[in-house]
Amino acid sequence: MITKEQKSWLPWLIGLFLVFGFVMIYFLYPWLRTRVGRAGKLRQWLQNPAAHPGWAVQDGTTCGTAPFIFPTRGYIGFIWGDSFTPGIRHQGIDIFGGEIPGKTPVLAVTQGYLTRLPGWKSSVIIRIPADPLNPGRQIWAYYTHMADQNGSSYISPQYPPGTYEVLVNAGTFLGYQGDYSGEPQNPVGVHLHFSIVLDDGKGGFTNELKIENTLDPSPYLGLMLDAAKNPNGIITCDNQAQQ
Repeated sequence: MITKEQKSWLPWLIGLFLVFGFVMIYFLYPWLRTRVGRAGKLRQWLQNPAAHPGWAVQDGTTCGTAPFIFPTRGYIGFIWGDSFTPGIRHQGIDIFGGEIPGKTPVLAVTQGYLTRLPGWKSSVIIRIPADPLNPGRQIWAYYTHMADQNGSSYISPQYPPGTYEVLVNAGTFLGYQGDYSGEPQNPVGVHLHFSIVLDDGKGGFTNELKIENTLDPSPYLGLMLDAAKNPNGIITCDNQAQQ
């Protein structure tokens, strides 16, 4: 039998459980959505890319009137806002070429100025002085995983470590997809990670590892690449036109 004192605490307990439940959903749902739904389709693609030619985007092409070309070819496996770890959201998109490391080309999405810092084995970043969707601001296009699992780079030799502010045009060859994770002998799947990074207001780029420092790439590539709005769909221009 519930006493009067226990009844007085009951609403508080119910409220606590509801808050806890909402918190768990907030952190776990994006993770489950990524791990179960998105990852399942990616595995299907990687098992036989030739069986699903319509699932891939093509490098150098555009979707509709989008201002950026696609930086590489392959299946868009993970998108902006996906979650690999509860509470942490993905800062860009991952495009899987379905080939071995060092085979799938990577291109500049638009004209800008390329930098490769001295310690960067698999990454480059391109400064875009005038955001095509907001010309009053500067943005940056970041590329990574362009090395093998040991850190041997697949970036074009035209851009060695220590390269600063080299002009590139849309479609300029930058390198190839790789599987370098940042830790030797601990490879990720062969893909390109691409993100659009905010300027720090001083002419430099902000920390790409934080999603709040990146932009939703959807309007730049003409696809719905926000995981909150596209929880589980195959992402191509054709599918976009059907939505």
